[in-house]
Amino acid sequence: MSQLIKCGYVTTAMAWLVMIYNLAYPFEGLIGLALTILLLLTVIMHALQMVIFHLMFKDTLTLKQKDYIVVCVFGLFGLLAYRQKVLQK
Repeated sequence: MSQLIKCGYVTTAMAWLVMIYNLAYPFEGLIGLALTILLLLTVIMHALQMVIFHLMFKDTLTLKQKDYIVVCVFGLFGLLAYRQKVLQK
């Protein structure tokens, strides 16, 4: 499971880099528009996942700002990593 999470971290980071690169130097055609829309949807979904993270783990883990940032950036894979921490306790 931890290998899957690490692979997800790398994949998510690469996706973020491509979407942010597209903001600075837009790709031509529909791919540029699609990446901009995808970035907006990704930001919204990761914000919702931060709310889920807070509601799920506020009682079982002491949460720091770094924890929220990890979930905001890596989304589901961040949630899975913290879930794994809770299950190991």
